[in-house]
Amino acid sequence: MPKKLRPSGGYRKTVSFQTATIIYDATYWFCEKFIDPRSRTVDQMVQAARSGRQNIAEGSRASATSSQTELRLLNVARASFEELLLDFEDFLRHRRLVQWAPNSAEAAAVRQVPQKFKKNLTDLPDRTDLMNLSDQERWAVYAPWLEHENPAVRANALICLINQANYLLDQQIAALERQFVEGGGYSERLASARLAERSRKKKSDQSDRSDQSDPTDQIPNCPQCGKPMVLRIAKTGKNVGKQFWGCSDYPDCKGVLKL
Repeated sequence: MPKKLRPSGGYRKTVSFQTATIIYDATYWFCEKFIDPRSRTVDQMVQAARSGRQNIAEGSRASATSSQTELRLLNVARASFEELLLDFEDFLRHRRLVQWAPNSAEAAAVRQVPQKFKKNLTDLPDRTDLMNLSDQERWAVYAPWLEHENPAVRANALICLINQANYLLDQQIAALERQFVEGGGYSERLASARLAERSRKKKSDQSDRSDQSDPTDQIPNCPQCGKPMVLRIAKTGKNVGKQFWGCSDYPDCKGVLKL
């Protein structure tokens, strides 16, 4: 299979997607057991849980061709989980049930499940991480809370898991934003790959010259620092959508040249 400029997929092995799957399943069964099926809240909570999970997957698949789309979908997932978090908090408050404090022993027990699981199975190297379990096996680890007869225990455990998912998504979004600023998006990488391929062909066959009028045939050096420049596309301003040469050392150097 040809190598892609940007990898995509692989979301099933990410902690954020696996946590989102537990949240979706647990929310579905929570609503089925504890909320009137005629209530609009059931549909809203289940759809919010589903949106969080599905948008992580869709964003992962879109990452091959669009950093902006991947970021947008991850932010949609993050917003959906925030909505779901409020729904579970409302459930507890409206029924005058206690919500666990973030630093409580109960909340800490849920947060520490991955560490305790790994510690207890050190004799099984291929099974010492929740990521390596099936969805059913991973669910069983959290079952003492998520299948509890007390709705307050289930709701509080889900609040812990949603906060974990939100933290993971915040980290993913911040990392993607840094990558986009430093390395550019798909179109910029495609243009750079095109330039590299042209340069390779010219070195291997000097007699094979093509399209001499194309200004992208030669990669200039930065007028400010002297490093090679990279073909980029303006995202804002009066030249939005147009190509220009930007320093490869951006953001440390902001040298530019017009095509």
